[in-house]
Amino acid sequence: MTVDIDKTSGPSDTPPAGPEAIKAIPVRHYGRYVSAVVAIALLVGVVYAFSQGKINWGAIPDYFFDDRVLQGVGRTLLITVLSMVIGVVGGIMLAVMRLSKNPVTSAISWFYIWFFRGTPVLVQLVVWFNLGLVFEYINLGPFYKDEWSDFMTPFLTALLGLGLNEAAYMAEICRAGLLSVDEGQTEASHALGMSHSKTLRRIVIPQAMRVIVPPTGNEVINMLKTTSLVSVVQYSELFRVAQDIGQTSGAPAEMLFLAAAWYLLLTSVFSIGQFYLERYYARGSSRSLPATPFQKIKANLLSLSNRPSAGGTA
Repeated sequence: MTVDIDKTSGPSDTPPAGPEAIKAIPVRHYGRYVSAVVAIALLVGVVYAFSQGKINWGAIPDYFFDDRVLQGVGRTLLITVLSMVIGVVGGIMLAVMRLSKNPVTSAISWFYIWFFRGTPVLVQLVVWFNLGLVFEYINLGPFYKDEWSDFMTPFLTALLGLGLNEAAYMAEICRAGLLSVDEGQTEASHALGMSHSKTLRRIVIPQAMRVIVPPTGNEVINMLKTTSLVSVVQYSELFRVAQDIGQTSGAPAEMLFLAAAWYLLLTSVFSIGQFYLERYYARGSSRSLPATPFQKIKANLLSLSNRPSAGGTA
């Protein structure tokens, strides 16, 4: 039996039917909608509760840029910066001493960290302020001699209390950063003839900054808020000024809200600086740097402008 095949006929002109398009059905996350509604309801409830109180909201903008408030803000920033300088410098020294092979310096550093981290900073401030009850004079030999009450001013009390306490915390942060650098790099630098101090300055510390900077930024923000404690030693920073204005103006609660607004504003500025500082030291450790807030906004706007309209053709 033979089958005749028509060789003159060409291939069929109709292409084979392609696969059907997959109809993707998005997953509906009902929990997100419920949590969003609950969050909005709670926010509305809080706003409504505060609106029922007898709060003179107009007093906040009236005193927001008052000269006394601005002076308090300046003193808060001053004591924050100086205390962090003492804390960072002291923390680096304590961290190097803690990692030293000398048992004496290592033990001194351990005791310092143990003592200042183990006692509340408020107690330390009060102790510094009341040392005049124990020491009538301060005698530094030929360099300085005066009555303790004249020497230990509220500013110096706040500076020592906050700075020395912060040095203990910064010591552990710096020690963690130094330990994060591989020991092989230190050995290689020593093999090249570099001294121990030059190895720390040029090899170890620059690489350790990627680990040190993020928690240090948090410590700066925390220090800014901790300065409110120095009001107990009669230092006129933002919180104490707000309390004094509240007592004289008859709006104590409103002035506390004013102080909280200033703290939020300052911490927001510090948080932006921390972001860019972390981004700077992240170079070389990641393939791409994190996008800045302006870059994120620009990318979102571009994605919205490039999105096809609903009535457009495919």
